[in-house]
Amino acid sequence: MTPKQLMQKAIDARALSYSPYSHFAVGAALLCRDGSVYLGANVENASYPVTMCAERNALFHAMMEGKKKEDFVALAIVADSKRACSPCGLCRQAIAELYPNTAPIYLGNLSGEIQETNAQELLPFAFQKEDLEK
Repeated sequence: MTPKQLMQKAIDARALSYSPYSHFAVGAALLCRDGSVYLGANVENASYPVTMCAERNALFHAMMEGKKKEDFVALAIVADSKRACSPCGLCRQAIAELYPNTAPIYLGNLSGEIQETNAQELLPFAFQKEDLEK
């Protein structure tokens, strides 16, 4: 699957966003080694901390279907923004632990901009499970 095709899946997922408070709909699409694609969209709540971002929804959805970090090969994230949509800090931390460090992450917007990065670039000094060891 090309980055553009995966981005289109993220755009499709964005249509499922529930964002009545921020009016900032985000979609994500996670491509797995076996060709399966897991979608995510942001789901807001009047109690803002309860909100779930698109990126984490896609990752958690895949994991609930039995997928693991080594199954993930590409992630696309899109929003109607001036520049390519970048993950929030919470999502960066989840991506740092649950997604392969150097696998491509495509950040995009509805104008067709696509920027490629990876988890290591998004959060270079990520807090990892090894940091919990004494």
